[in-house]
Amino acid sequence: MRHTPHYLMTDPNEVKRLIRNNPWATIVSNTADGLVASHYPVLLDEDSDDIVILSHFGRPDEELHELGRHEVLVIIQGPHDYVSSSWYEPGDIVPTWNHVTAHLYGTPEILSEEENFRVLSRLTDHFEQHYPHGRSLSEDEAGARRIAKGTVGLRMLVTRFDARSKLSQNKKPEVTDRIIENIQQGNPGLAEEMRRVRH
Repeated sequence: MRHTPHYLMTDPNEVKRLIRNNPWATIVSNTADGLVASHYPVLLDEDSDDIVILSHFGRPDEELHELGRHEVLVIIQGPHDYVSSSWYEPGDIVPTWNHVTAHLYGTPEILSEEENFRVLSRLTDHFEQHYPHGRSLSEDEAGARRIAKGTVGLRMLVTRFDARSKLSQNKKPEVTDRIIENIQQGNPGLAEEMRRVRH
């Protein structure tokens, strides 16, 4: 990402918050055959003080990515949207795009079959808890374990990250308020992120 010091996110806890709130990740590998990208949900390993993510790949993606053999890039995209210059002061005509984004780097560790099933169960439980009649893999563990054989689990310690929170911090407070008011209508998540950096 473009190096813009006043948009840098350096607090690991803020990066963790971003991952928790935006668990759909893009995973990029630079393999012997070139770049490969896949998209999977990720969870934080909350038992670790470090940034550690848990996920799984559907086979044969783990082979395409040469998973576990080299560093990968995991992209977490938070709220984002176009910012119209019509919300600025007269004469300020260059629009922009506000976003919260993190690039996470590390070499994934391949999980055992049993660890993979535990991660899949955690992923399922994590997302199903938000539904009135949420389901669990434990309802048909034998069947779920058969399906789980088509996946490969991973744990990745994030060894470094590059994160940005570009949220109109370079604008006057009254302009930022106007942007927030306009963004709120269609993208309340981004408006909330903008309010957070204001205080």
